[in-house]
Amino acid sequence: MSGFTSILIVWAAASAMMVGGWLYQRSTRNAGIVDALWSTGMAASAVFYAWTGSGATLPRLLVGVMGALWGARLAAYIWHRVMNESEDGRYVALRQRWNDNQTKFLIFFLAQGLLTALFSLPFWIAAHNPVAGWTPWSILAVLVWAIALAGESVADRQLAAFRAEPSNKGKTCRRGLWRYSRHPNYFFEWLHWFAYVALAVGSGTGWVLASLVGPTLMLCTLYWVTGIPYTEAQALRSRGDDYRDYQRTTSPLIPWFPRKSNDPR
Repeated sequence: MSGFTSILIVWAAASAMMVGGWLYQRSTRNAGIVDALWSTGMAASAVFYAWTGSGATLPRLLVGVMGALWGARLAAYIWHRVMNESEDGRYVALRQRWNDNQTKFLIFFLAQGLLTALFSLPFWIAAHNPVAGWTPWSILAVLVWAIALAGESVADRQLAAFRAEPSNKGKTCRRGLWRYSRHPNYFFEWLHWFAYVALAVGSGTGWVLASLVGPTLMLCTLYWVTGIPYTEAQALRSRGDDYRDYQRTTSPLIPWFPRKSNDPR
């Protein structure tokens, strides 16, 4: 199967899944399902490329296992939230801003289908790597992936535990990794994509550079588009001055030691 064809299949399947998600949110008024579907689609695309790729067995196996486990963990975490909590504040604000315009929501969901295909490109590239044996780069890929998966899992659990305590309502989590980054889960999500850059080494310089679309697109999405801006806008609405102080003292993405609250920004 040609690369163009397999990528089109992923795009078509993801778009169909997103239409189903749009119909679901139309009846439940919970657009958070889009995040669960995106991570599910990413896991499925990794397995699909591992199956259809023309590369050596090892890189294809690593793509399938790493991509599937990462996507499945994230999907399970988000699905649990969608099924057990009300609509995420980010989407509540978006619904109000768009006056619940379902055409805009459909476009939004379909855009996530396109992003699924774009984000899957590093999987596809790594699955076509012809290098058969273990190399320092493939070992590095597994290490980066393991650190990122563990870090994101810990950050998610720390935040969930904090939110589960009624006394913390209206407060900002500063426990564990959240003491050093306002978005440690986003940081490890971004770090995760460098695993496939390392796994692509051996495919040719051009393909390795092309695999950088993963971390580059993720950084842009998290830092300037739908990640940090929307999350922090909602945090300011719900937590006010407590979150403003958190912004003054804590790194936005890359973990670092916190500043004193009276330090200049």
